[in-house]
Amino acid sequence: MASGSTVNMEPDVALRLFEEGATLVLLGVPQGTVLGIDCKSWQVGPSFRGVKMIPPGLHFLHYCSVNSPSCGGETGPKTGLFLTLKPKDILLANWDPKVEDLDFSASKNEEEVSRIRATIRELDPYLGPYPYDVMRKWVSLTDHLSEEVANNLQPLSGRICAFSDVIPEIQFRHTKDRAEQPRNDTACQSMKEGLDRLPRMKHREGTELRFSFIPKKTYPPGATPAEITKCSLDLSYALDTVLENNHELQPLNLLGELQFAFVCFLIGNVYEGFEHWKCLLALLCRSEEAMRKRKDLYLGLIAVLYHQLGEIPPDFFVDIVSQSNFLTSTLQDFFQFASGPGMDSTLRKRAEKFKAHLTKKFCWDFEADLDDCAPVVVELPEGVTVD
Repeated sequence: MASGSTVNMEPDVALRLFEEGATLVLLGVPQGTVLGIDCKSWQVGPSFRGVKMIPPGLHFLHYCSVNSPSCGGETGPKTGLFLTLKPKDILLANWDPKVEDLDFSASKNEEEVSRIRATIRELDPYLGPYPYDVMRKWVSLTDHLSEEVANNLQPLSGRICAFSDVIPEIQFRHTKDRAEQPRNDTACQSMKEGLDRLPRMKHREGTELRFSFIPKKTYPPGATPAEITKCSLDLSYALDTVLENNHELQPLNLLGELQFAFVCFLIGNVYEGFEHWKCLLALLCRSEEAMRKRKDLYLGLIAVLYHQLGEIPPDFFVDIVSQSNFLTSTLQDFFQFASGPGMDSTLRKRAEKFKAHLTKKFCWDFEADLDDCAPVVVELPEGVTVD
């Protein structure tokens, strides 16, 4: 691992962290592999055997296999997993070259773990120190993300992959299956025809992220046209539905899910994480009634967004976040609701300070005319008409 991967510290402090901290023993990781923990990564050297001095708590281990220079030296897609470590924990994994992934099954072998623990000082020179210079950043990005929430959202496979592992919905094992598919021996007459010819794909079972389902219909069954319009302008009903179905006992865990999605995207390179982050953010920022009832949730949201937006590279807003002006328009709705009647004074003041901070840092204009002043088109249920 590269030198300078941790802050300078006194020898007695380093010794205490080595003895009390957790250790990841990662054997056989090929030289050149890009490996990281939390907010920092390195290119693995020939002597690398793992990471030491890891503070207890939730961490994100991530890595990319790299071809040898003779084969082009290309870096593969990133794989990551959330781990919860306790003081003095030793987690043991071996690199499996066939699948280019870490195999943690050795951690279940108590005899092998005991052997490693007995010789841990001999391994010390080959263990890279945890990057304490970015520890505060990591904590600020995951302070609402618990082990339970991370485990519930992680794929059943235990791996979060930058590229989705997909397979055809129909396996085409039989001639009949193939015969029913569109022919590919003639030129396409349109983009739609070309897309229709492609096989329909689905996630391989156990590899999909298990995010909360956000309903497309934001109104209750049997709603009147007036109620449908109201629930389309104020998404509180949809937000309450998401909370009841996924985080009923701990509503603040929704902020943990927001942080999970953000880490998956920012560090894990998972675009699906960004899409879910956007959906959750829009749901939260456009729920006026919920803002009145759930002050703690929204005070927490402001803190979460403060740290998240501080970590996104400035040019990123030009490339992705600002598409269709998503972030500024979403936050504009939030600030408008936060300054409305009946809002908690602490929340109102906190929102005003956050708005001033974003205006100064990113030069965003939240005072422009809202596009939402245009008529809102809503989808009525079947059989419902407006006179």
